[in-house]
Amino acid sequence: MWKRIPLYVKILLGMTAGILLGFIACALHFEGFVSDWVKPWGTIFIRLLKFVAVPLVFISLIKGIGGLKDISRLSHMGFRTITIYIGTTVMAITVGLLLVNLIHPGKVFPREKAEEYRGRYEQTVDEKKKAAEEIKDAGPLAFLVDMVPENLIQAGSDNTKMLQIIFVALLFGIAMVAVGGEKMKVLMSALDAADTVILKIIDYIMEFAPLGVLGLMASLVVDSAGNGEIFAALGMYAFTVAFSLFLLIFLFYPALLRLFTSVKIKQFFRAMSPVQLLAFSTSSSAATLPLTLERTEQELKISNEVVSFVLPVGVTINMDGTSCYQAVATVFIAQVMGLELTLSQMLLIIFMTTLSSIGTPGIPGGSIVMFVMVLSSVGIPVEGLALILGMDRPLDMLRTVVNVTGDATVACMVEEGEKNRKGKHRLRGTDS
Repeated sequence: MWKRIPLYVKILLGMTAGILLGFIACALHFEGFVSDWVKPWGTIFIRLLKFVAVPLVFISLIKGIGGLKDISRLSHMGFRTITIYIGTTVMAITVGLLLVNLIHPGKVFPREKAEEYRGRYEQTVDEKKKAAEEIKDAGPLAFLVDMVPENLIQAGSDNTKMLQIIFVALLFGIAMVAVGGEKMKVLMSALDAADTVILKIIDYIMEFAPLGVLGLMASLVVDSAGNGEIFAALGMYAFTVAFSLFLLIFLFYPALLRLFTSVKIKQFFRAMSPVQLLAFSTSSSAATLPLTLERTEQELKISNEVVSFVLPVGVTINMDGTSCYQAVATVFIAQVMGLELTLSQMLLIIFMTTLSSIGTPGIPGGSIVMFVMVLSSVGIPVEGLALILGMDRPLDMLRTVVNVTGDATVACMVEEGEKNRKGKHRLRGTDS
């Protein structure tokens, strides 16, 4: 019977059980039991996520770049598509950062507890301050130097050096596109197989998630001495994420359609509503792709040439909803732990979240592993995942709706650009 229960329900059950166990332990003064026998399972879960982050990022990015070899044939469309996707992703992250800094959901958490968290992770904060001073002394281009690894194995053994892994993956992917031809078929096949294995490992890890979340939440309640105000902060966090995502769906994308296409907004949402419902129920933009292709081509009258290129690429590199969510979650966890993020760290969040969106698998829960990378990059303890994992599934459903809506919006924009380009070519032919 346990196998028939959806994973997100299992995680919610684990979260609830962990909260109850934590409060019971506080009431009966069994905090030591939770620390010794329950918390370790949460630690194991976090370590498993960290363990799989590097191979997932490395393989996914190489596949993502290497799979874009059609850009050589569709150079204009490919450049336009990727530019727009990156632009919408940066905008989505910016919306999330603005709202989370405006609403301050983590500030609902009691100040004395925030100070306690700050003290607990004081060493991390001091290390980041020291690193910031070293960067300042090193010069303005130090961050570029730090992106290039001296040793790939050494970089791969440290999650805080994920930028170096990304650099190598991008370089490898670009080289694959340049080589092309039959030589790459064997390598791409091996990468596909490795990616499948990594995703299966993630499936195993996520099956362990209920027990891991139970351990994390129980220890979190015990560490906060049973203070329930943290759950008010979680409610504010969920509101902030949902509000950000709704702004993207009902304000940002319609604005793009109005400014850059001739598609009517009502027509767009009428065509996309079945796709959005499917995306919400499956939490998978990859599973939704066949219906997205059908509705955009038949209902929105976008050419097959455009949809067959733009939408599959979107499933690979366009994760506006996921990126917005990660930005909000990163700052929220920092606020709860009493960690102040600088402007440079905010910019790093934008950069890292944009890059991680390229490597995020279009499957349920795929963003959790990538989120580990974003947290590590700005020095936020990964244990903060305990705060948000319980409600990840419902928010995952909503952000998948944003992802597929963004894919279709970009397809409409690229279609409009292709029409204008073809029109200019015809005019030039007439003039000559």
